[in-house]
Amino acid sequence: MYIEDLKFSLWADFIERDYLDNEFKDLINEGVINGATSNPAIFKNAILTSPAYKEQLSSLGSLSPKEKYEAVAMYDITKAADILKPLFDKGDDGYVSIEVDPFLCDDAAATIAEGKRLFASIGRENVMIKVPATKAGYEAMEELVASGIPVNATLIFKKEQAIECANAFKLGVQRCGKSINTVISIFVSRVDRALDAQLQGLGIEVALSGIYNTADIYNEIIKMDVAGCRALFASTGVKDDSLVAHYYIDELLAFNSVNTAPIDTIKAFHADGKKKKALPISDEVISKHFQRISQAGIDFEAVLDKQIKDGLVAFEDAFKEILEAL
Repeated sequence: MYIEDLKFSLWADFIERDYLDNEFKDLINEGVINGATSNPAIFKNAILTSPAYKEQLSSLGSLSPKEKYEAVAMYDITKAADILKPLFDKGDDGYVSIEVDPFLCDDAAATIAEGKRLFASIGRENVMIKVPATKAGYEAMEELVASGIPVNATLIFKKEQAIECANAFKLGVQRCGKSINTVISIFVSRVDRALDAQLQGLGIEVALSGIYNTADIYNEIIKMDVAGCRALFASTGVKDDSLVAHYYIDELLAFNSVNTAPIDTIKAFHADGKKKKALPISDEVISKHFQRISQAGIDFEAVLDKQIKDGLVAFEDAFKEILEAL
């Protein structure tokens, strides 16, 4: 744990082969991170820009583009899992996530089959299968957990999504007969980037909507108390220069939670972050903020719905670009 008494974990939202061989190990050994996450956009940037992949790709000429992608991605995930295994063995997380093909987000059976295949092929118990929070995704989450597979539910922007994920995990745990570690990944900064310019013009405080929306979802996850399930705060890098680099870690520091962040954000937090519990935030404070937004004529639910749709499209576009390049 990064902060033991809070059971707060800090995971690196980054995977790249040279990094795994060098800085990743240093950050683990220094106690800065105790897990990692990936997604199609992260792999796209790594595979298409880093020379570290050329040798392996040159040996995969007869494979389809998706097979090439999986060979490269699974190699990196396996490497990360092996590096993290000592943390996992002592109960200090040590998880790394790999996402299923985002084009399967509306196909439960295909998502289940791919999640099981990836987990079995990688063959590491400290791998989490990442599944988008869609209707089909909830069905897949339950089945994967029931099969004893750790799951990272991703692209959560709304409380209703988190409730569906938690219920799926609960049913999966009941069927499995034992606690399975899962996380519900709530996306934070994208909400503020979508709203803040408009809010500023209306005289409503900015850089809070993402925090309060996440805090509201966190409160619900805590109330549901599903065995092995934690809130994970994602999309926690800043784009606004007026905010300190570690703003979205500082303001979401919470008991029994995970924050996955870009490397530079993690380093900034480690150097001079607040490191004091910031959540929970009261329902009254949260409600007051969103009442102001509603009274200003903004449909916040519509904003969140757009973020969910845009997030799925972004992952699909990144995956498509990888396959086209390969």
